[in-house]
Amino acid sequence: MTPQLQQAIRLLQLSSMELQIEIQEALESNMMLESVEDAPEDPADDDKLGENALVAGNVLDEPQDMTPLAEPENIPDELAVDSAWEDTYESSAYESSINISHRYEGSSFNFENQNSADETLGEHLLWQLNLSPISDTDRVIAITIIDALDDDGYLNCDLDEIHFSLVEETGDEETKSKETGSEEAKDDETDIGLDEIEAVLHMIQAMEPTGVGARNLQECLMLQLRQCDKDAPSLALAIELVSKHLDLLASRDFKQLMRRLKLDQEELQKVIVLIQSMNPRPGGQIHEARSEYITPDVYVKKVKGRWRVVLNPELMPQLRVNSSYAGMIRRADNSEENVSLKAHLQEARWFIKSLQSRSETLLRVATCIVERQRAFLEYGEEAMKPMVLHDVADALGMHESTISRVTTRKYMHTSRGIFELKYFFSSHLSTNHGGEASSTAIRALIKKLIGAEAPQKPLSDSKISSLLSEQGIKVARRTVAKYREAMAIPPSNERKRLA
Repeated sequence: MTPQLQQAIRLLQLSSMELQIEIQEALESNMMLESVEDAPEDPADDDKLGENALVAGNVLDEPQDMTPLAEPENIPDELAVDSAWEDTYESSAYESSINISHRYEGSSFNFENQNSADETLGEHLLWQLNLSPISDTDRVIAITIIDALDDDGYLNCDLDEIHFSLVEETGDEETKSKETGSEEAKDDETDIGLDEIEAVLHMIQAMEPTGVGARNLQECLMLQLRQCDKDAPSLALAIELVSKHLDLLASRDFKQLMRRLKLDQEELQKVIVLIQSMNPRPGGQIHEARSEYITPDVYVKKVKGRWRVVLNPELMPQLRVNSSYAGMIRRADNSEENVSLKAHLQEARWFIKSLQSRSETLLRVATCIVERQRAFLEYGEEAMKPMVLHDVADALGMHESTISRVTTRKYMHTSRGIFELKYFFSSHLSTNHGGEASSTAIRALIKKLIGAEAPQKPLSDSKISSLLSEQGIKVARRTVAKYREAMAIPPSNERKRLA
């Protein structure tokens, strides 16, 4: 395998973000490469642009004329103490600052609110702890408890474990203090009991977010319910249900709940709605994962009744060979400098050619996918056709490994959303009519059947399998269960709910 082919394959499997990093590294290491946007204007290079550049779109944007800043003139050597700079000399920097202040004046934009990092749950609780007037011992206990909380805000260890760690830590400090002969440490010796740890835990549970520091779901819900408005309807019944009958609610035994609480179906529904309004993961609202925005590599649009595939011009690299350095190469010169220039020129041409090959291959594969999945673009997931890598490889005359590299971490923007190219590939199942149905379409049908089921009598996996058989699709019960679990849909006994 030649180095050129290795480079082309490596660029082919890179994502758009990794490709931009690769291009930047190539620009920094190869003097012959330059970005079209950063290149100086040279009318003589216009004829060579088509040969050496990979340009986004058909026409390059004309560079705008930049007016140079005016040089300072007649600035006095000394200014009066009570004078302002702008009174003597009006600089563009001052005018820019005025424009910025006017632009954001009266708006909600605030530079102080632009945090560079998210606040964690532990930092949020420690900030509240620092505002509380407590003793040093209680502060140590509180910090230990906060460190033991998980991301959801639950305390997953017993208080005995916290007590043991605190006693062990204080014991080590006492030993050190006795060895050094510190009398002050001896005076500060205090015994930490479980009751004191329990009291500090209750103090943390009173902090925000409500429900933090709970040891289980029941305690978390109780902490939040006790913080509700006393006049809230069904509050007393909700507290009774959570404290005594939470297991019945988890098993969806609504008849037993109505019998125990002496409620009818409508009243029980109101109680359940109040409980469901609580947050079972209080810590998640403090530190949530940042949204990762996806930049599509390919756009699919319907133009005059036909689906058109175009590459994202923002991701297409705009590179060319630097004509100034290329002109310094002499044919008959075998000096070290000239050989180095020739090597850099050859590498630059290979790199640009590899980028062109990557774009062309990506466009061909995306176009083939769209041609085969037009029904999905028109009607949705239920019309998705079965397709594997071998199908696209045969149609384009490529190897399956090439198709796999092109479709990995590459995204397509359609009228139905943004999808990874891998999404359009799925296995197939036979139908009673001799045709084939894709696994994606079957998942969509299962989701549709579950969405239309009766709340009090949800469909079992066996019933869904029989309903699909009536539509001519043979799917075993265990296959239905596998697809249902892949879509994070609970089983029928957990989907049961009141009307």
